[in-house]
Amino acid sequence: MLPWIRAARVPRTRSLLAALLLALTVLVAPTTAASAAPAAEAATTRGWNDYSCKPSAAHPRPVVLVHGTFGNSIDNWLGLAPYLVNRGYCVFSLDYGQLPGVPFFHGLGPVDRSAEQLDVFVDEVLAATGAPKADIVGHSQGGMMPNYYLKFLGGAAEVNALVGIAPSNHGTSLLGLTKLLPYFPGVERFISDKTPGLADQVAGSPFITKLTAGGDTVPGVRYTVIATTYDQVVTPYRTQYLDGPNVRNVLLQDLCPLDLSEHVAVGTVDRIAFHEVANALDPARATPTTCASVVG
Repeated sequence: MLPWIRAARVPRTRSLLAALLLALTVLVAPTTAASAAPAAEAATTRGWNDYSCKPSAAHPRPVVLVHGTFGNSIDNWLGLAPYLVNRGYCVFSLDYGQLPGVPFFHGLGPVDRSAEQLDVFVDEVLAATGAPKADIVGHSQGGMMPNYYLKFLGGAAEVNALVGIAPSNHGTSLLGLTKLLPYFPGVERFISDKTPGLADQVAGSPFITKLTAGGDTVPGVRYTVIATTYDQVVTPYRTQYLDGPNVRNVLLQDLCPLDLSEHVAVGTVDRIAFHEVANALDPARATPTTCASVVG
């Protein structure tokens, strides 16, 4: 027992780790449930993943949406994708990081392999739309993983801007729980073996160390990070920020103190965040983001 952990708090910590183990066990267990195969078709009916879409002069680049851990190409974007489509963008989303026998919940595979999937998907989008470059908007892992594509897979030649919403750019301590993993034998190994996409995002992991070595950014790409002080998943929230040229780090509460969105809400329903995404995609036409930005 660690001397600095109060006895009264140990049961709670163990219960949190037990809950994490239970959730992971359920997720990696074999299942016969139908996967989300019709996802792309469903998205097309909502206006995105339409491969006949041609970018306009006003919005000359397609937007690729990259979901977060445990997310998928539809549910993560039911708010933002139509928001961008209604503003004239060609919008596309992919599923990545799938584990065998685990439908619906994606982003769990090794992050470097997920970046390879993104590379292939961006090539497909550029070929279909005829655009020379794309813009990428990602939530959580989806805001961090594209940076691997930019730095190590040649993505900088194909991407104009990367917008990360609550991205795990420097890993996460998960409110300090990850620091306790070494004291619970088997838990760390279980997460690494069964859900490598989670293990890769722990602060100080080999993946994060490689990703951040040599600087946060690459030349030729504009970066925007949108964070919330109420993030309870990627913590501390300031670790989401990037350092380098062509970077804009945005804290939502600086724009609207009334914004209470946490990690999930900021990427799925927060229209103040959506307004900042639109500003990042088209900075020449950007308008001030305030609490009133929830309208329109």
